[in-house]
Parts: sequence; structure tokens; C-alpha cells
Amino acid sequence: MTTLLPLLPLRDIVVFPGMVVPLFVGREKSVAALEAAMAGDKDIFLLAQLDPGCDDPERDDLYDIGVIATVLQLLKLPDGTVRVLVEAKQRGQLGALRLEQASTGEMMVAQVERLDPVTVSGTEVSAMMRSVVDTFAEYAKLNKKLPQDAGENLGEIVDAAVLADSVAAHIQAKVSDKQAMLSEADPLKRLEMAHSFMEGELGVLQVERKIRGRVKRQMEKTQREYYLNEQLKAIQSELGGDGDEANEIQELQDRIDKLKLSKEARTKANAELKKLKTMQPMSAEATVIRNYLDVLLGLPWGKKSKLKKDIHAAQAVLDSDHYALDKVKDRIVEYLAVQARTNKLKGPILCLVGPPGVGKTSLGKSIAKATGRQFIRQSLGGVRDEAEIRGHRRTYIGSLPGKIVSNLKKAGTSNPLFLLDEIDKLGQDFRGDPASALLEVLDPEQNSKFQDHYLELDYDLSDVMFVCTANSLNLPQPLLDRMEIIRLEGYTEDEKVEIAERHLIAKQVEAHGLKAGEFTLTSEGLRDLIRYYTREAGVRTLEREIARLVRKSLRQILEGKTKAVTITPENLGDFAGVRKFRHGVSEEEHQVGAVTGLAWTEVGGELLTIESVTVPGKGGIKTTGKLGEVMNESVQAAFSFVRARSPAYGIKPSLIARKDIHIHLPEGAVPKDGPSAGIGMVTSIVSCLTGIAVRKDVAMTGEVTLRGRVLAIGGLKEKLLAALRGGIKTVLIPEENRKDLAEIPANIREGLEIIPVSHVDEVLERALVTMPEPIEWTEADDLASQPGAGAAAGGGASPTAH
Repeated sequence: MTTLLPLLPLRDIVVFPGMVVPLFVGREKSVAALEAAMAGDKDIFLLAQLDPGCDDPERDDLYDIGVIATVLQLLKLPDGTVRVLVEAKQRGQLGALRLEQASTGEMMVAQVERLDPVTVSGTEVSAMMRSVVDTFAEYAKLNKKLPQDAGENLGEIVDAAVLADSVAAHIQAKVSDKQAMLSEADPLKRLEMAHSFMEGELGVLQVERKIRGRVKRQMEKTQREYYLNEQLKAIQSELGGDGDEANEIQELQDRIDKLKLSKEARTKANAELKKLKTMQPMSAEATVIRNYLDVLLGLPWGKKSKLKKDIHAAQAVLDSDHYALDKVKDRIVEYLAVQARTNKLKGPILCLVGPPGVGKTSLGKSIAKATGRQFIRQSLGGVRDEAEIRGHRRTYIGSLPGKIVSNLKKAGTSNPLFLLDEIDKLGQDFRGDPASALLEVLDPEQNSKFQDHYLELDYDLSDVMFVCTANSLNLPQPLLDRMEIIRLEGYTEDEKVEIAERHLIAKQVEAHGLKAGEFTLTSEGLRDLIRYYTREAGVRTLEREIARLVRKSLRQILEGKTKAVTITPENLGDFAGVRKFRHGVSEEEHQVGAVTGLAWTEVGGELLTIESVTVPGKGGIKTTGKLGEVMNESVQAAFSFVRARSPAYGIKPSLIARKDIHIHLPEGAVPKDGPSAGIGMVTSIVSCLTGIAVRKDVAMTGEVTLRGRVLAIGGLKEKLLAALRGGIKTVLIPEENRKDLAEIPANIREGLEIIPVSHVDEVLERALVTMPEPIEWTEADDLASQPGAGAAAGGGASPTAH
């Protein structure tokens, strides 16, 4: 059915059947068409333009399919435009188009063919309708441009064509897309087109929603922080704290200006302060910068202690604090002498090596006191992290400078005495090697530009006097190379007596609150206490034993049993208890196969007993006593030497072939190693095979070669001290160690007969009760001694024959 209707071209909008839409009309032809429609049956044909910018469209500028609508309301506005409310009824197809003259002006009239709606049904249609309704509900929820009631009644629509048009009318889409849905006659296809379009838009809308949510949260957080900061400022202002931040910045600036910072440090400090000024005072980064500036400005830039140059006063201080230790005192006084003359000397790096309790740490304090330096002590025992030395980088939360910088800040001067205690106890793991980090600190050529990871700038450590302590030289070779090693061997008995009388007794009497005259320990009683209750290189155990005597004496005084206590050798056992050690010769008589050797340990020298026995066998050797690899090799070398020289020592080779030798070192739970027991092994084996006893009052130390030479050993002073403590009379040492006797205290040399030896023969001559007689032995004797060779098999000496 074809009808002539006034034409109203539409820009940027497509109207679907069933829609009631307001339109604003301004073109003269369009206004004339509306007035003509109002004058007639109020029907008008609405058709979208291909080009919205065209003011006077013709047939080719319009789409073919539009809607026939009824004008519900028309209102003329003061500016000449017309507001009209129309209701679309049904689709129509544009036919011919012509201009006509109306009473109000020229208008366009279109020949329109009415298109009847197509009805569809079925399961597929119902499913598609349900899917479209659900998708539209989700689409409407995400699309904020749609009215809230846009999809409320869609579920009640039963006609697929009506549903498709209703959904299409609400979708936010381009004109061409909507026109395509309007032009499609099949409702099912229109539903599919609408569903496909909404599915595509849902993904975009979800992303938009996420972005909006993220932006909103960020804005809320920023606004919240701003609001809280403004509140905080207002509160501080009310409390009279206004300007505190400005005062802090100014205070930091004043400190930077006053300190004698290096050029690099001043530049860094000013840069960090500039950043701090631009930050919120409560932000995390501001706290990090504030802490950094506190550390940087807290360092003793240019501050130095006034060093003492009076070498006589320094010597007096060292002597009053410590008895003996002359080598260390001489080195310190020499350093002070050079310092007094030159006024500039890089701090020496000393390493005091010795057993526990000999006064290494306390000596560090005395050196600081004698030189006028501040004293800093840092224990390195168990330190495994490189950051403990060099600090953490500021990128880490809670980062701190290393111990070197921290302790310098604490000391307040740039030339303190820095004691690195227990440097041999440094650990090493996946976090780094602190011993390698110390290489830079302890090198006088490098530490003038020491760089801490936290500070990130050079700091001069060349004025610091470093003193390290260690129990052994078990240190990396590069670290040892940077230090001047000073050995502190153990104290002799006389030195311990002096130390106790000068320092230890008075210290414990004062610590326990005793009055003058209430406690007396005689020199003889003190010697017995040292001999029978302590066996150490230092004086720590001695101090504990004296403390025990003082406690027991104080108890008796408070119980009213006595008014003063005097401890002598006679009543020492009543206070100190049962004797713990024997002093004097350990063996009452000469023993076969038992030799007293001398060993070095980290806690001083020790007596080492070597025992040998022969058992039936095939000429083998067995060792027990937890011996190390080097000591086992030393046993093998000693045994091979004895076998090679057996006739010279009165031992038939056939005897060695029929016997196994078992060598044991008592205290089997204690590991033992080293080559210095070589001559003791030879002496024990020869004594065992010949049956000649070893002197009870002779001890020996020395490495042996396969040719019988005696080689030099280490730790001579500690070993001689152990021999003196053990009541030994004669000590055999290698000839090459004769030069070391000059450094041995006179009372040790006088208390022992020290005999340097260069060959095993000299050792046997001194150590055995009698020297064995050599025997003649030929190859024929070897053949005769083979099993089955007759009477010769029964010859030879056995240990029991002597």
C-alpha cells in the first residue's frame, strides 16, 4: 500500500517503530512538512540522511527505509526552531520524492510504501529473545548513558519484532549500524544483529569500567592524603607547631654549612636536602632521605682527638695496665715516636694473635688510652654478611650503614682506635664474604677512599688506628698480608703470679665488696693455685679461681667464723676443692714406648703423650687417637726411617717383619694434626722395638725426614711453656729453631734444659735410657730369616727381653 506523506529528514538519529522521541526541527522545508502533517492526519515519514551535514537533501542523500510516525505535539520556540514529539508506527520504503508548495512554504512529499511487520516464532526465536534480554540487561548495567529503566519491560515482550526494535532503539551505535537493523525485515536476524553488537560492546564497556574504577580509586587516595595532610597541618598549627618542618629544613641546612664536609659529601647533602624540601613530610621517601642526612651529617667530618706524643707517659700507661707483653708495647711506643716527629702517619694496622685470656682486647683499650684516641670495639665473631662491613644500599627498606661508619659516628672523631675483635671467627655464606670486604678497610693505600654502600660516597679512614685480635692465623692470605702480626704467647708461671698480685686479686676483692685486710692470698698459695687448678695460656681461669676463693672467704666472714682469711698452700684445698691437675713429671718411672711430645693449640701449648706397642703381625703399622692426615703421614715417614735404619739401632729386620706396631695418642676425642711430632714417633717406635725405656723428664718436638733430619717447627714459646708447666726438665728442639730462643723469656730458658738437635741419632742419644748397640745384618741374614729357614726364624730381640 502506497501513501503520500510529508517527509522529515533526520540527522544522526534512526527512529524505530514503537519509539516516542522528541525532535528539534529548524530547516524551513522540515518545519513546513510538520505543519502540513498537523493540518492533515498528523502522519509524517521520518527518514535518516546519509550525510548529516547536508542541509538540503535530495533522493540520493537519503536511506530507502524509514518509519511512518504520528506527530503527538508541536511547539514553536522563540528562536524559530520547532520542538516536536513523534511516535513511530511502522516501517516504510521511500518511493518517489517531490517538492510541493504548502501554505507555510515549500516542503518535500514522499511516496511511501507501508511495510507490514513480519511475525516469527519457534524455539530458536524464543531462545534468541531470552539471550537478547539477558545480554541487554548486562549491557544496560555497564553503559551509564542509558536511562535506568531502559530494560525494565523487555522481558514481558512476546513479539520478536517488537523486542528487536526496542533493543535496537536503546543501543548506542552509529547511524549506519542502526539503519542496517531498521532495514532488516526478518525479526530473528534483527535480534542476532543486536545481540552480536551488544556482545562486542560488552568487552569495551568492561575495560572502561575497570579504568574508571582504577582512576576513581587513585583520585580518592590522592584526595584522602591531601585532606589528611591539610588536617595535620591545621592541627599542628593549632598546637603551635606551625613551621616545624621549615625549622627542620633550616637546621639541616645550617649543619651542612657548618660541617667540614668533603666537596663530594657537600654536593650530595645539598642535593638530598633539595629533594626533601619538595616532598610531603610524612611520605616514606622523605623519611629515607631524613635518615640518610642524619647519618651523613652525624659523621665526624674533620673532627680529631688530640693525640698524645709523650712516649714516656705512654710507656707508663702500658706498663701499669699490662705486665710483660714487651713486644707489643715496643711497637706502640715506636709508632708514637714517629707520630711525634712527623705529625702525620697513617694509622698502623696491628693484628694481635694469641690464645684466649692473654689480654688482647684489654690491650687494645690500653693502646687507645696511651695514644689519646677514642676506643671503639667491634666483635666480628659469627659475622657472615658483607653488608655488616659495607652497609646496605638505600634501595632496601630499613637499610643501615655498615659497622665501620656506625661506630665512627658513635665515636665522634675521625681518628679513633678501632678494635676488630675475633677477626679469625668471620663466617662466609651466600650473602657475601665479609673478610674480603675488610681488605679495603685494612689497606692503608685504599682506605682513604672507603665507600659504604649506604653513604655512596668516599670516606677517609686513613687516620683510624686499626687493631685486630685473633686466636689463630686461620685467615685469608690477602687479609694477613695487610696486617702487622704481633704474637702474644701465653704467660709463664712467674708472669701469672705478677699479674694476679698486681691486678686480679685486687679486682676480685673490690668486686666482692671485701675490705682491706680481710682477704690475703700468699705467693706460695697463688703458685699452687696456678699449678694445680689451672692449665691455660692466659689468666681467665685463674681469675675465676681467685673469684671462688674470695667468695668462700666472704661467706666465712659473714657467718662470723673468722674476721680475715689468709690462703696458703696448706689450706688452699679447703677453699679451691680437689686438685684438677698434676704438676711435675707425669710418669713416676721411665717407660718403654711412651714419649712426651709437645703440641701447639689455639689456647696455648700442651704436653702430648705418644705410646707404642708391638703385636704379632706382618710388619704393618696402626694409628689411633683421631690423628689428622699430616700426622698420619708423619707416622709413616718415621716408621719407614726406622725400618731403613733398624740394624743401626740394634733391631733385626726380621723382628719388624713379624710384628705390627700400634701407635696411640691419648685423649682420643681430641683431633690432632701436624708434622712436629715426627721425632717423638721415631723415638717411640725405636723404644718399643728395642725394649729400651724413654726418659720420663724429656720432651721433644720436631719434624722428621726420611733421612733422619730434624726440621723446624712453630709455636716454640707455647710449647716450652707447656713443658715448664708440666715439670719437664729437658726439651729437645730442632737446631733451626735455635734462633727463636732469643725471644724466649729468661725464666723459661733457666727452668728448662733446651737442647737443639739436627738428627734423630742425637734425639735417641738424649731420650733413651741407654743407646742401643748396632748389629751386623746382611742379605744372607734376610734370606735366613724367611719362614721355614730354620733356627734363624727364632732370633732377634723382643721388648720383653730387656
